[in-house]
This record gives sequence, structure tokens and C-alpha cells, in this order.
Amino acid sequence: MKKIAILGSTGSIGTQALDVVRNLPEEFSVEVLAANSNVELFARQVEEFRPKLAVLADEAAYKKLSAKNFSGVEIAGGRQAFIDAAAFDGVEIVLTSMSGFAGLEPTIKAINAGKNIALANKETLVVAGELITKLVEARSVKILPVDSEHGAFFQCLQGEDSRAIKKLLLTASGGPFRGKSFEDLQSVTVNEVLAHPTWNMGKKITVDSATLVNKGLEVIEAKFLYGVDYSQIQVVVHPQSIVHSMVEFCDGSIIAQLAAPDMRLPIQYALTYPRRLPSPIKPLDFWMLNSLTFEKPDAETFLGLKFAYEAGRVGGTLPCAFNAANEVAVNAFLRGRIKFLQIYEVIEEVMTRRKVLSNPTLEDLIAEDEAARALATKFIEEDLI
Repeated sequence: MKKIAILGSTGSIGTQALDVVRNLPEEFSVEVLAANSNVELFARQVEEFRPKLAVLADEAAYKKLSAKNFSGVEIAGGRQAFIDAAAFDGVEIVLTSMSGFAGLEPTIKAINAGKNIALANKETLVVAGELITKLVEARSVKILPVDSEHGAFFQCLQGEDSRAIKKLLLTASGGPFRGKSFEDLQSVTVNEVLAHPTWNMGKKITVDSATLVNKGLEVIEAKFLYGVDYSQIQVVVHPQSIVHSMVEFCDGSIIAQLAAPDMRLPIQYALTYPRRLPSPIKPLDFWMLNSLTFEKPDAETFLGLKFAYEAGRVGGTLPCAFNAANEVAVNAFLRGRIKFLQIYEVIEEVMTRRKVLSNPTLEDLIAEDEAARALATKFIEEDLI
């Protein structure tokens, strides 16, 4: 049995990963479960899977959890305990499915402990791509991508020479507002933004999908996962979300990975790699597929993609500032503090004002994240948008 740790077990990816485990109980032993603050769901997960270690990062939530009795399960709490859980003895692969910058330190802890990473926390590579790739090489560990698009690239490249890559064709659903103009988006509501047409995801990533920031984050992630230049990454809008991404090779051949839009498939492949095992995913019926369409993204309306390419090409601490500003802005939007299009204004303000530091250390990135968040928060609170 493969011993695994799931960091972010109560989120969208974490709960679907546990579905994978339920379907393949003979394949996995859940050694560690870790989450932030959802005590009731987490307690049910601990009761069902009986990990050796269960951690809640939120101190108040941990106190509630510790009042419960889980025989044979070590209970821990606090931010540092969450980070340390990534290096738990005996674990072979760590699924990092927490959201945002908070995933960086646990991922580094796991890599330094020699653990393979099933990476669902794209922000890790966005803010610290150079640092992470050097650590992965030094520790001889694998990063197995969990994003459906990067899982597709990973599968398309099996047995191929990466030097033969001409282009990575990164698909995007287009989100709930595909085809809308800037004027159409002036007064969209939170509920409208969260009504994604094909994927069931957490709130933050659903907003990011609507702004195309999520696709921008995946562009930066692709650069570091596959060692390509930004000019080799082309975003293609594919509303049906059946083709999860494609690789074009130097001879003109294009290999694509197709499947129903179900995150359990890339999660399972990352956890079982290099083996393929049966899954509960509904198979495609090509007799019933009426059409698969592709189009160019509207990067002038949905500025998240444009900002991401800019941040990635500049590099250094700018992707970190871009990510921090977006996290603050999305949170403000979900709380009704700003409008949808003002997310872009916050990001642009922070990217313009922050000084870029090249070759940042982890400490530099932590400081930049804090400073960019403070600037974004100030911008919102002082009604400068």
C-alpha cells in the first residue's frame, strides 16, 4: 500500500482525493490528514480513515478537535504543525491541495524530507518556481501534477523527449463569462461568478477561472514543470472541457488527453503513477459528443491572463506579488467589498508599485507576499479603486 499524506483534506481537491482512496482501498494508506478549520468535516474524515497524524492549522479549530476521542490518532494544531506534517515519517507521497501561498512552506518541507509531491497547489510554482525546481533536483524527488491541464501534459509527454516540444496547448473552459464584454462584467454578482459551466471547484479557484487568473497561474506553472519558454505556451479556450490539454511536437504531431471533466482522474493518476487503475469516472461516448470547439482567449477583457504572462516573463518576486494581490482581491470580492472588475485594478496596482527582486530566497518571498498583501489591502480599504 502506498502511504500518503493529504494536506488540505477538507477542500475540493482533498475531498475528491479521499474519494479516490475510497475507490481503491487496497492501494493507499492515509497516514496524514491536515486541513485548516473545518472541524466537523475533518473529524468525519479522521474517523473514517484513521490516519496516524491529524492536524488543523487553525488553533481554535484544533482545540475543538482535540476534545474528540480518536483512538490511535495523534492530534496536532497550529501553522507550524501543519507545515511539519508534510515531512511525516514513512509517507511516500504528499498531496498538497491547500489553496494559495499557504502551500509553499509545507511543500518545501516535504521536498526537503525526500517526499514525492502530488501538486495541486499551483501557487507553489508560481511564486517560487526557480527555488522549487532546484530543490526537486537536489533532493531527487518527483512532482506529479494534479491540475487537469498539467496532468494532461504529463500524460502526453510519457515516453517523449521534452526537447521535441514545440508548444504546450493549455486549454481553458473560458469560465462563466466567455464571450462577454468589459461592459457586460461591470455589475456581475458573486453567485454569477461562482456558476462555473463545467467544473465543480472551490470558491477561490472558481473566481480565478472567471478572471482567467487561474489560467495565468497555470501558464507560469507550466513553464517550471516542463522547462519551456513562455512563447511556447499557448492558451486555447475549449468550452466543453473534454480535451484537457495538448502537446505539439517539432514534427507537427499533436497529442491530446481527453476525458470527462472530473478531477478524480488526474488526482488518481498522480497518486498511482506510473500505474493506471480502474476509476469511477464516466467514460466518454464519442457517438454522443456533438462537437469539440476551440477559440482564442479574450485577454483584453479578461486581464488575468495578460498580467500572469507579464509577471512570469519578468520573474523574480513579481509572480509572488501578482499572486498575493489576486488572493487579497478575490477575498474582498467574495465578501462584497469590491466589484468583479476591480480585482484587476488591485492586481495592476500592486504589480506596478512593487519593486522586483531577482533570485529571491524563501525569506524574500515570504516578505514579498506580506508586503504585496498589505499594499493590496490598503488600496482596497482606502477606496482607491
